[in-house]
Amino acid sequence: MELAVRAAAASCSSSPSLHPPRVPCRLGRSPGLPLPARRVAVAAAAIALDPEIKTELNDASKTEVFACPVCYEPLIRTGPPGMNLPAIYRSGFKCSKCNKSFTSKDVFLDLTITSGMKEYSELKPARTELFRSPLVSFLYERGWRQNFNRSGFPGRDEEFQMAQDYFQSVAGGILVDVSCGSGLFSRKFASSGAYSAVIALDFSENMLRQCYDYIKQEETPMNTNLALVRADISRLPFASCSIDAIHAGAAIHCWPSPSNAIAEISRVLKPGGVFVATTFLSTPTNSGPLSIDALRPLRQIVGPVNSSYNFFTEGELEDLCRSCGLINYSSKVQRSFIMFSGQKP
Repeated sequence: MELAVRAAAASCSSSPSLHPPRVPCRLGRSPGLPLPARRVAVAAAAIALDPEIKTELNDASKTEVFACPVCYEPLIRTGPPGMNLPAIYRSGFKCSKCNKSFTSKDVFLDLTITSGMKEYSELKPARTELFRSPLVSFLYERGWRQNFNRSGFPGRDEEFQMAQDYFQSVAGGILVDVSCGSGLFSRKFASSGAYSAVIALDFSENMLRQCYDYIKQEETPMNTNLALVRADISRLPFASCSIDAIHAGAAIHCWPSPSNAIAEISRVLKPGGVFVATTFLSTPTNSGPLSIDALRPLRQIVGPVNSSYNFFTEGELEDLCRSCGLINYSSKVQRSFIMFSGQKP
């Protein structure tokens, strides 16, 4: 993994000046349902007929950041340019090397390796499949996420502002909100106007549909620079050194392989790019008896006891970021809540 990170870094052209390391600090305050086929058709029609779209067809242009999840080669785009819902929906994407095609048959662009497959299917770990459930996707912003305040999560508005503080050095760039869920933070990043484009990325089809529904309810203009993309966190569909900022809110504990995911994040970040994430710190109540520091090495042998999620100590998170090539690690902690950040050198 370290060699892969170094190779990705070597492929980047230049490194802008980095902001000085931040000093870790402690916070002083505490923090769907199945979509009918006709509903998808109506949503698709709304996108296709949106009168606000004033773009000319671009028959064969390379996208700025999208890459094939199979071979990481640039995707050739046919259709209107722009990083917004109508433009993405009306475009076709094809790998310039392996010729695999990707389309938006739903309200999102599917850039997973299994996109377009008719016979093959696979299941992810239970903690990943849980969030693909229509019911969990429907409930996520209707009570599920709000319960995180019991563990010290400050809440949506404060967490957003904390992340914005970390992202000051990359304002105006492209932000990817990985494991975005129902777009709780993606929509705020997009409406802030602080970024040239925001990509809401998740593996769950139903979470992305919920995000689209919220966009309509909040009357967010369809031509806002916000794209919905389905992708695997361990196989990000972006060119190396192409993304300015990556946010992962309350997500890393659900990832099948956090080390592979952070290595991918490091690969796609530009020099000077910033990664910000929140998660639950390991405690005796959420990680079982093996969460005790003296016994944690045994977890590698017998595995987690009381949970299917990955909970880490702050030291483990810092070690993970550094081993994947990120520098300037800093963190903010409140009870079991942690927001941490690293930067691409």
